[in-house]
Amino acid sequence: MQSSVTLGDVSVTRVVEWEGDIAPALDIVPGSTPQLWEENRSWLAPDFWDPESGLYRAHMQTWVVRSGGRTILVDTGAGNDKERPYLPVFSRLSTGFLDDLARAGVRPEDVDYVINTHVHADHVGWNTVLAGREWVPTFPNAKYLINKTDFEFWNPVNGTDRKAVAFGLPAHLGNQNMFEDSVAPVHQAGQAVLWEDSYVIDENLRLDLQAGHTPGSAVLTLESGTDRAVFVGDMMHSPVQILDPDLHTCFDEDPGQASATRRRVLEWAADNNALVLPAHFPGTGAAEVERNGSHFSIKEWAPFGR
Repeated sequence: MQSSVTLGDVSVTRVVEWEGDIAPALDIVPGSTPQLWEENRSWLAPDFWDPESGLYRAHMQTWVVRSGGRTILVDTGAGNDKERPYLPVFSRLSTGFLDDLARAGVRPEDVDYVINTHVHADHVGWNTVLAGREWVPTFPNAKYLINKTDFEFWNPVNGTDRKAVAFGLPAHLGNQNMFEDSVAPVHQAGQAVLWEDSYVIDENLRLDLQAGHTPGSAVLTLESGTDRAVFVGDMMHSPVQILDPDLHTCFDEDPGQASATRRRVLEWAADNNALVLPAHFPGTGAAEVERNGSHFSIKEWAPFGR
C-alpha cells in the first residue's frame, strides 16, 4: 500500500510494512479512559481502535521523502528475520516491504538518507538485512541519521537505566537484540551519522532533537514554499494524544517530557498549518491539526489512501 502527496518541491510517499491490532488501547495510552474512546468512537473506529475488543490498531510505515534530488526514508519499521523474544508480533517477520518500496520507485541503492526518528525495534528494522549469517546495511549508499543520545542510550555496553513499562514488563525487553542486529552493523560499516541537537539535510528538511519518548527522539521538519509538515515518529501513537497532549504512552521513557514535546510540536503545527505525520497512524496516516482551547483537534486528514 502506498500513496503520495506533494508539499512545495518535496514529495512524500507512504509505504506500509505491517498493520494490525497491538494491545488494549487503555494499556497503550494508560492515562486515557473508556469514556474518551467511546466519545470519539465515530472517527476512532475502525481505523485506530476496535470498540468490540478494545484493541489499539497501528500501522508500521515508512515515509519516502524526495527532496532536492535525494531519496530519504523516515523510519524503517520492524524488518524481516529479526529475533524479538519479548515482542513476538514483530519477531521473525517475512514481509514484502522491499517489493513495496520498489513499487514506490525506490531500490535499496537509490536511498541517500535513512532517518531513524528514534532507536526502537519497530523503527530501525530495515536498516539491515541478513546476508548469510551477517547483518548488513540494506541501503548500501545511504547515510543513516541516528541521534547520538539515542545511539548511546540503547547501546547495551553502556548499561543505561531504562524506565518505560509496557504491559507489566520493562518496555526495553521488546528491543532485545535490536541494537546488535539493526544499529551496530550500519555504524560498523561507516554509514551511521551520529548527530546531536539538529541536522540540516537540505534547504527543505531539518532534523531536531525532541526528547521524551526516548532521550534522542527527533522530528523531521519540512518547509518548502508555503507548505509545512512535521514527521513526528512516536511522539504520538494514537490521535487521542492530539485531543489531549498530556496523554502519554506506556513506551515513553520520560512521560512528562514527552507530553511537553508533544504540546510544543502540535502548537507549531497548528500555527503553521503543517501536516503531522506519525509513524503508526492507520487510516490516512496523517493530519492537519488546530487548537481547541488547551487541547487540539483534527482539522483535516491527509489525502493518503487507506
